[in-house]
Amino acid sequence: MVDIAQTAPAAYCEENIIHHEQVQAARADLIDSPAAGDLAHTFQALADPTRVRLISALSNTELCVCDLAAVLGMTQSAVSHQLRTLRDLRLVKSRRTGREIFYTLDDDHIRQLFRLGLNHIQHR
Repeated sequence: MVDIAQTAPAAYCEENIIHHEQVQAARADLIDSPAAGDLAHTFQALADPTRVRLISALSNTELCVCDLAAVLGMTQSAVSHQLRTLRDLRLVKSRRTGREIFYTLDDDHIRQLFRLGLNHIQHR
């Protein structure tokens, strides 16, 4: 049996020393609460495998709901439900052409976020 205390670093300080310069530097760069909440919502959206797959499908091309349903093997209703969440969080945007609605990633930041996350998990 492995003793966890010997293999993992402690999650607390054994010495109660505050490193004031580092604390001040960290505070200077600290994200404010509203921005942290917005970013957390973005990551929450990415916490769902279906939404991640939708972002993957849209990372290089524009697709309509019918196309996305075919790509993911889902119903149009289920795809539309997930797209609504992504659209509300400004991760995807849509445009109408006649009776069809086409979706694409909102901007290149979303594409980069997806690719960075994918690179991170493939780096293991």
